[in-house]
Amino acid sequence: MKRKFLLLFLFAFCFYTMQAQDPAFSQFFASPLTLNPALTGKFNGLLRVAGNYRNQWPEINNAFITSTISADMPILGKKLPDNNMLGVGLMAMTDRTANGALNSNYIALSTSYHLPLDPDGYNSLGIGFQGTYTSKILDGTKLHFEDQLDNQGGWTIPSQDAISTRQVTVNYFDMNIGALYNGSTTGANNFYLGASVYHINKPKESFLSNDTYILHPRFTVHGGLSQPLSDGASYVHFSGLYSNQANANEFVVGGAWSVMVNHDTENPTNFYAGSWLRFSNITDAIIPYVGMEFGSFSLGFTYDVNISSLRSASQSRGGIEISLIYIKKQPGAKGVPCPKF
Repeated sequence: MKRKFLLLFLFAFCFYTMQAQDPAFSQFFASPLTLNPALTGKFNGLLRVAGNYRNQWPEINNAFITSTISADMPILGKKLPDNNMLGVGLMAMTDRTANGALNSNYIALSTSYHLPLDPDGYNSLGIGFQGTYTSKILDGTKLHFEDQLDNQGGWTIPSQDAISTRQVTVNYFDMNIGALYNGSTTGANNFYLGASVYHINKPKESFLSNDTYILHPRFTVHGGLSQPLSDGASYVHFSGLYSNQANANEFVVGGAWSVMVNHDTENPTNFYAGSWLRFSNITDAIIPYVGMEFGSFSLGFTYDVNISSLRSASQSRGGIEISLIYIKKQPGAKGVPCPKF
């Protein structure tokens, strides 16, 4: 059982490093700047700060732990034509793989511009750009190699691999682009469709001088709908995402129901409950979701329930994820509905 556990973990680690896939969030809708640069500044308010934490497959020796924090805002509002929007944002992300054997750190600067398609600004089309600086550190002292395995199944023999006693650092600059259509028919509902391409310059990663891996572009299409119900105090929300990178495909679809629990339309407190389902050619999971929106804050919690062939090693525990978003609102301004899920 121990050997099966180890081999499974090594497979997951090797697949990640060799295919050079991006970290991903189940709550993709709560991490705007890792989803689509065109979402930069696209919200109702003056400032948005978002934080995300994900621990994927916690039963497999801290396989993937990802954290992000971002801040974005619309700027020059009074100098632009009516309902035009220019946004800027800054995002930092860290990803720890294989209990810290591989540490990836990112810092990104993004901007977007949105043009109205009607006089009320209910419908708009935007484009966004993002530049990212990436630094990755591979710590060979935390890895096990085949020549270290002794007759008792331990790792006691010194490895002859050159990387086993040192750290290797890789740095590069990356470019991303995205587009977003945002719409509303009543000023209360919202629907949107976006697309993005990350790593359009195909940066190269080389931890060893004789091995070079290309970071393949990640293509993503995502969309969502928020619709108020007849009681006026509750909404239904649906969203989906399709992402492709190299030979990896992922499809996430689901929705949530929200209800106002304090009956205060000026300063509502909303409760959310729902679920998403993820399909891919590697793993799949059921993703229950609960959330709370109070004042300027939105808090979301998901717990991936792994239902793929990895469930024996992960004990069906795919990943814990928490999101927290703060939006500084403009007093008295309702604004056009923007993507929320």
